[in-house]
This record gives sequence, structure tokens and C-alpha cells, in this order.
Amino acid sequence: MFDGPEPIYLQIAQMIRSQVLAGELVEEEQVMSTTQFATTFRINPATAAKAFTGLVEEGVLYKRRGLGMFVAPGARERLLEQHRQAYYDDVLAPALAQAAVLGISAEEIVAYIHGTAHQTPQEES
Repeated sequence: MFDGPEPIYLQIAQMIRSQVLAGELVEEEQVMSTTQFATTFRINPATAAKAFTGLVEEGVLYKRRGLGMFVAPGARERLLEQHRQAYYDDVLAPALAQAAVLGISAEEIVAYIHGTAHQTPQEES
């Protein structure tokens, strides 16, 4: 299950973030306890606890004393905004910079996005 190159606690945190983003976990929904998580995925409870602590610090989860961990109100919106900003910074900005180098105008990009540009200018000639 957790076989990526990053530490398991980071993979757990990313899995929970993805579930919140996808709407699989909704606001105020309880998530598995660290013990349940550790038993289900056969990992050390401290590893799960480290992931949950990070998610609490990010505002994705919060703890109800004696009850467990729950998805924080507004968590999905916060994650969406973070992911949107990362998309702009990591994907869109470099793509637009490359388009400028290639001489692709903003109008051509918008037309392409809207599906009205089926050919590049060279193909139209």
C-alpha cells in the first residue's frame, strides 16, 4: 500500500488529503483512529499519529477529546486553494513561459482551451 519513496507518514497524510479533496471524507466526518489505521495498514501507530499531527497542524483534521479525529470545517476549500495555487505555480506558469518562448499568443492558448483551435497556425497555411 505505502510503497512510494517518501516516508509512510507523508503518504498517509497525502492519502487523507486526497480523500478530502475527492469528497470521500467530508467536514465533521470521523477518520480512523491511529490504532485502527495502524492495524488496518500494518504500520506503527506512531507513524499514523505523525501523519495525523501534521494534518491537524494544516487544519485538515481536528481532534475531539475522547472521540477521535474529524475532518475540519473548510478543509476541502483550503486544500483546493492550496492545490490550485500549486497548479498555477508548478504547471501553468512554466507552460505559459514556454508558450511565450514559442511565440504562442494568449489568444491562441484560450482558443485551444475552448477547443476552437484544432490546428496550429503552421498547419492552417
